[in-house]
Amino acid sequence: MMQMTGKDKGVDASVRVALVTGAARRIGAAIVRTLHAEGWNVVVHAQSSIAAARALTDTLNAARADSAVAVRADLRDAAQIERLADEAYARWQRLDALVNNASTYYRTPFGSITPAQVDDLLATNLRAPLLLIQACMTRLADGGSIVNIVDTQARRGVPGFAPYIAAKAGLWTLTQTLALELAPRLRVNGVAPGHMIWAATPTLSAAEQARELARVPLRRLGGADEVARAVRWLLSAEAGYVTGVVLPVDGGLRLT
Repeated sequence: MMQMTGKDKGVDASVRVALVTGAARRIGAAIVRTLHAEGWNVVVHAQSSIAAARALTDTLNAARADSAVAVRADLRDAAQIERLADEAYARWQRLDALVNNASTYYRTPFGSITPAQVDDLLATNLRAPLLLIQACMTRLADGGSIVNIVDTQARRGVPGFAPYIAAKAGLWTLTQTLALELAPRLRVNGVAPGHMIWAATPTLSAAEQARELARVPLRRLGGADEVARAVRWLLSAEAGYVTGVVLPVDGGLRLT
């Protein structure tokens, strides 16, 4: 079941609109706040974190009235993906950008991977972005832009995470393929984060975190705001001649 919050008001046709998936917390929320600060209206997608998404949109609407709306959808359900695209466009009668940020990530040691895990990781990290782009492409305004959040390690392989890495590698290639297929009307790019601030319930052990941090040439974790600024640039007129690029925001991790 998908729900939308927000009041119907007059539509300002001059304000750009972005749909950001998985936007209630962390990188997604940082992208939303960054675009909103630039004057965008934002559609904040969430599923299990819908309460946090509504709290975020309440804050944004308090700063600028009728500028943010929260939408709940299960991106593993193709019908809900279609409805998400419909409602994102209908809210302000326009859509200028789609940011595919929603992702599922957990350890899957090879030899014990279940079909359900494969289906889940491929559905959230590859199938959902593909279907949502397809659902949004006719709704996106001419000159619109799509940014997919991939993973800097999707090109090298990570033991213990095979389905996730395979899905993100697929999203990387999908980004390049659709940059060709949707041009010249739409631009399609990606951002490839490296190691970000560890989640409250981290997937890696403390020893693994220390080992991974030592691999980063800049010797620090990335911040969600740094990814958000890269997304903002790719959506801007300054990047108007940029398409098919996956921009690393990884402190040099891809080089090690």
